[in-house]
Amino acid sequence: MAPIRRSDRRRLWIPGAGLAVGLALALLWPAATCRAVVRTDRRIEVRVVIVTTWEAVRDGKDAGGELHAWLTRWPLKTEIPFAVGMRPLRYDPRTHVLAILTGIATARAAASIMALGLDPRFDLRHAYWIVAGTAGVDPKVASAGSAAWARWVVDGDLAQELDAREMPPDWPTGIVPYQRSTPYEAPPPPIHTQIANVAYALNRRLADWAYQRTRGVDLPDDPTLARLRAPYGGAGQRPPFVLEGEGLMSARTWYGDLLNEWARRWVSYWTGGEGVFAMSAEEDTGIMQALTMLSQDGRARLDRVLILRSASDYTVAPPGMMAAAFLAHETHAGFPAEPEALDTLYRVASPIARFLAEDWTHTRDVTPGDTSQGDKTGPAHP
Repeated sequence: MAPIRRSDRRRLWIPGAGLAVGLALALLWPAATCRAVVRTDRRIEVRVVIVTTWEAVRDGKDAGGELHAWLTRWPLKTEIPFAVGMRPLRYDPRTHVLAILTGIATARAAASIMALGLDPRFDLRHAYWIVAGTAGVDPKVASAGSAAWARWVVDGDLAQELDAREMPPDWPTGIVPYQRSTPYEAPPPPIHTQIANVAYALNRRLADWAYQRTRGVDLPDDPTLARLRAPYGGAGQRPPFVLEGEGLMSARTWYGDLLNEWARRWVSYWTGGEGVFAMSAEEDTGIMQALTMLSQDGRARLDRVLILRSASDYTVAPPGMMAAAFLAHETHAGFPAEPEALDTLYRVASPIARFLAEDWTHTRDVTPGDTSQGDKTGPAHP
């Protein structure tokens, strides 16, 4: 029983190339692909940090990924060397928007964000952080190509586990919370302890604000998505839409209806019934761990974090397909809604980033959604 599931795991897949080749190519990021290099002789006050996790390179050229649209459509033309990171940083000096590519999985994401937060070239004390990444979606709550603003992120790796073949027959899963001896044992442990930080509650008012401003954004839809969602029912069969829903983060990919049900219950358990599992990914709890530690020194603000995930595939196979067959299919064919999910990410996240950056005389000191600070941004669509 492989207890944990997907994220941006194999999202370095390149059409026509195998997984190993895709991973190798993705690790190549030649400096020649960047058009401008900035000298940073004084601290840059960053207004918005765009956090992406993967970008593929093929034949020495950018082959697309989570960062690509920000480079080309914003655009973020200025390169800033980042020797301790996975890739150079990209920056727009007009809007003071900075983009980082963390690398895939929890550990790389945490290390990359910590490195950025400690970089003396940047003033991030007032910055907003927007994580914009692809994910798998639970068909119970949304469809491929949809995008979800998170109110919570929950870690799926931090747990105790029994092999399913050795667990008591009345247990629904072999995954057991820390400090407990049975699955979903009540009451849940605190989400933050010396053992682990298992869940993070984001600024709900800020997430609600972002959702209200983007819920009417027109998302890409096409025959590929229509065919992909046709076997599913309910929300999984709807055309792509923007919603609010939680992310379950894990460094291991998981498959099957039983583990999908575990994901639903695991998110509900750690959020006190508030959270609804929507998106499966890897990096967000690592990002939140780094930002939490940076906030202890005033280097980052936890109330200014937004996490958006868009669905490049489903977390479970369509009806009639076994979990092992679904695993094999995605291993070799990749994620069928990836192009649409990448387009969705930029369509939904960029208006929020632009508003926050360009209204800096207001948003520097007043966090949208916080009426106690006199916020008057309102829920109007961009």
